[in-house]
Amino acid sequence: MSERRPVVLVTGANGFVGRHVAPVLTSGGWSVRRAVRSRQGMEDEVVVETIGPETDWQAALDGVDAVVHLAARVHHKHEEHAVQLYRNVNIAGTLHLAHSAATAGVRHFIFISTVLVHGRTNDGRAPFSEDDVLTPRGLYGMSKAAAEAGLRTLARGTDMKISVIRPPLVYGAGAKGNFALLTRAVSLGLPLPFAAIHNHRAFLAVQNLASFIQRRLAYPDPDSNFEVFLVADREQVSTPEFIARLAKAAGKTSRLFGMPPDLLGTLLRVMGRQDTYDSLIGSLELNLSRAIATGWQPPVSLDEGLRLALAAQDV
Repeated sequence: MSERRPVVLVTGANGFVGRHVAPVLTSGGWSVRRAVRSRQGMEDEVVVETIGPETDWQAALDGVDAVVHLAARVHHKHEEHAVQLYRNVNIAGTLHLAHSAATAGVRHFIFISTVLVHGRTNDGRAPFSEDDVLTPRGLYGMSKAAAEAGLRTLARGTDMKISVIRPPLVYGAGAKGNFALLTRAVSLGLPLPFAAIHNHRAFLAVQNLASFIQRRLAYPDPDSNFEVFLVADREQVSTPEFIARLAKAAGKTSRLFGMPPDLLGTLLRVMGRQDTYDSLIGSLELNLSRAIATGWQPPVSLDEGLRLALAAQDV
């Protein structure tokens, strides 16, 4: 008779990150239960139509050993009008799931937060570390910081271990946001005005994120119920270097020209794209020593991660 495989519930299993994480956990010996909003015909799916303070998690958590909570409200067209939505999903929904998991006897809860709990840039400062005082920006970053605080409080009164992971921009096949925009611009051969930018930014291949999640589930800290980790690729490069490496992975020539950063920043702010300015022009360096101290090493290099990201796309 074969030994029972431990069961992990993955929320947001049909999303960009979830589609990469689930098979890695399966290959690592876990039986993956996918929490999805609608059935996709995958094995062991459980439908959870909405995530909020009233969600019934009993059936989804039955027999579950660990939870990887990926699902979140990330972007909203009219963010200023979506305060309650962010609170319901990212804060109340997360904490309700964590409480339900602890009650159900789940041993380990992994929460995917965001580096935005630190702010959008660390220009002129040391690389961000897990022990910094948080200065979140935007509703998304603030909601994740609030969820982290609630999880820290929960960890004091439960035997369930809680791991918080704060990733920077995650790239890979199926990624959206700025990575999708840059990929499209490179594939079209559009000239991009970033050659004069001399920053350093952390990026994270989705394969490296999946690897760290698997490592954390396999080797939780026996002495602590609450741990926070900054996780990123080994290389932290400038925006023009990232674009050049992306173009190389796509078999294209990067078409970069120099525009003074101050002028570029002014244009982006006039266009209402302060977030784009922060995420492309500012520096975002991370101290990865705590994640590395767990024995984890990013298995995928920046170049390999970019090649994998583009392999499934028509660029």
